[in-house]
Amino acid sequence: MALAQQRSQGVAYLFLGPWLLGAIGLTVAPMIVSLYLSFTDYDLFNEPRWVGLGNYAKLFGDDPRYLQSVGVTLKYVVWSVPLKLVLALAVALLLNSLRGKGQAFFRSAFYAPSLLGASVGLALAWRAIFDTWVDTPDYALITIVLLSAWQFGAPMVIFLAGLQQIPRDLFDAAAVDGAGWWRRLWSITLPMLSPVLFFNLVLETIHAFQAFTQAFVVSGGRGGPADSTLFYTLYLYERGFTEFRMGYASAMAWVLLVAIALITAVLFRTSRYWVFYGDER
Repeated sequence: MALAQQRSQGVAYLFLGPWLLGAIGLTVAPMIVSLYLSFTDYDLFNEPRWVGLGNYAKLFGDDPRYLQSVGVTLKYVVWSVPLKLVLALAVALLLNSLRGKGQAFFRSAFYAPSLLGASVGLALAWRAIFDTWVDTPDYALITIVLLSAWQFGAPMVIFLAGLQQIPRDLFDAAAVDGAGWWRRLWSITLPMLSPVLFFNLVLETIHAFQAFTQAFVVSGGRGGPADSTLFYTLYLYERGFTEFRMGYASAMAWVLLVAIALITAVLFRTSRYWVFYGDER
């Protein structure tokens, strides 16, 4: 029995081997190297020079463009995530009311923009459409927010799957009691859909903090005009791969990682007050 168990474990490790090698070689090891470089002055050409917390001190004390990138990114997250989720939920509710083959067609049609979301061509087309806005500091960020919200297909599909799992008996009983559409939405749909809403909220928040392609293409790679679209990741790219300050860029990357982890932890912490599961009493 023990020999058979050891053999089965050996087979499991054999199949896990490629994944473990990839995780260590492509994720864990680069993260460790990046953490070390964040405490150094490194330009990709010379040996890293240890500076301790110097990079982190400069981030928050002597780099106004860094603080600008933080502000722009926070604005983008606060505007784009709720707008995208509201649109995704609204379209999911509409599709859920359809029956027959029409639902499959419209679901595919609404999901299509998400397949093109990270493409450079789409961002170039968006820049051409909103050419006047892109060149205006007060409206440039709005164009990227609209581009993000337009790509609501992925959370829409997840919302639609969650809606189809809600028992119809609940809506029928509420209708018999005289509850209207809005009452059923607030008292049945949203509470039953809260785990799916929480899932989408966490994913879209993380994705929003990591946004790069749209800002890079729409702003011409400079975060303009007047740094109004200087996203965090765009400034990180500029520092690391344009100015070759890889140690500074590594420090920025680790600050972003910690910030995303803290925000995700807050979302999980507060979820106990508004997320409801079917097995709860």
